[in-house]
Amino acid sequence: MPKQETVSLRKTLAELLRMKGAHLSLHDAVSDFPPALRGAKPAGAPHTAWQLLEHMRLAQEDILDFSRNPKYKERTFPDDYWPATEAPPNEQAWGKSIETFDDDLKQLQELVADTKHDLLAIIPHGTGQTLLREALLVADHNAYHLGQLMFLRKILENR
Repeated sequence: MPKQETVSLRKTLAELLRMKGAHLSLHDAVSDFPPALRGAKPAGAPHTAWQLLEHMRLAQEDILDFSRNPKYKERTFPDDYWPATEAPPNEQAWGKSIETFDDDLKQLQELVADTKHDLLAIIPHGTGQTLLREALLVADHNAYHLGQLMFLRKILENR
């Protein structure tokens, strides 16, 4: 791939991972999420806000680990990708989850931006995945669950 295309692709990936463009950011969705609603689940809803936030964090953490760790250990779905509780276990857990999500996202952005890493090279310990695929997977997964989180918030705040 020509250098100019690679630079453009890395820039586009960075914007996707930062939730730029058509998406709102995680911070827009969770920064002032009412504490009393974080563990609430309206009738028919599959998840609480806490479960969605933690699931996003856990999945992103796993993809980051897979993307850079040759000794990666596959996790068990769904147990290792969803929190055990519907509500944050304590007052600090919500903020810690957001902070860890941000840190992992920053590390993934740095990995994608680093020109020493070929975005199209097969990850040696994988089964055909590339860094490009993993970055797009994170962006897609985060956007999907962010939409669920915002829909849940609107339902909870309007009841």
